[in-house]
Amino acid sequence: MATQAPATFADFWPHYLRAHQNPTSRLLHYLGTFGTMLCWVLFAMTVNWLWLVAALVVPYSFAWAGHFFVENNTPLAFTKPLWSLRADFRMFGLALTGRLVPQMNAAVAAAR
Repeated sequence: MATQAPATFADFWPHYLRAHQNPTSRLLHYLGTFGTMLCWVLFAMTVNWLWLVAALVVPYSFAWAGHFFVENNTPLAFTKPLWSLRADFRMFGLALTGRLVPQMNAAVAAAR
C-alpha cells in the first residue's frame, strides 16, 4: 500500500519525527543546525560569503551522515527541502527546551 505524501507541514512533522528516532542521528542534526547558525553569525561579523556556502554544507554533512550511516534511511530533504529545514529547527528548539520526547513518542505511537 502506497503512503500518500504529506499535504501540510502538520502532516509532515510526525513523519519527520519517525525518520529521526535514533538519538545519534538527532545529535548529528543538532550539530548541523547549530553549525548553520554559527555560520550565519560569522557571515554577519565578517561579510565573507564563504560562510553562507558553509551554512549550506555544514548541516547537510551532519544530517546526511545521520541518515545514511545511523538511521539507514533517505533524508526527507530530498522530497520536502523547505519543510525539512523548518523541521530541523523545530526539532532543535524542542530538544533544547525538553519538549521533544512527548512529540516523538506520539509520532511513533500514531504509526502503529
